[in-house]
Amino acid sequence: MNFNDAINFANENKLCFFASNDKDQPRVRALGLWFADETGFYFQTGEIKEMHKQLYENPKCEFCFFKNDDKFGTMMRVSGSVEFLDDIELKKRVIKDRPFLAQFGLTAESKGLLIFRVSKGTAHFWNMESNLKEKELIHFG
Repeated sequence: MNFNDAINFANENKLCFFASNDKDQPRVRALGLWFADETGFYFQTGEIKEMHKQLYENPKCEFCFFKNDDKFGTMMRVSGSVEFLDDIELKKRVIKDRPFLAQFGLTAESKGLLIFRVSKGTAHFWNMESNLKEKELIHFG
């Protein structure tokens, strides 16, 4: 497995479970990946959400994608650190790609529209076949 496998798996299974930290308390939530490419895993959130405050305070995170492809499925876990991106072209693209954001009154210029990515870290796959094997880490970034 390599980083291209991780990119493809994430783009094919966009719902992930994303963990951050609220001081000393872990917090996890379902979160939709916007997209993944060779520069990292991209997400969008709103300034109103508590998650962005947690990530500003401690950018370390882990998220897990799951594909129910057999009795036990396949999982990919990714660990890294978040970087927030204030890029107007990315914000225009997210508004186009996610029309529901406009229904909430958000525009590319909205202060409350936040984009972040994880561009450095590790990923690894798990399934029952690999359950008792040592992790094969994919380093990226």
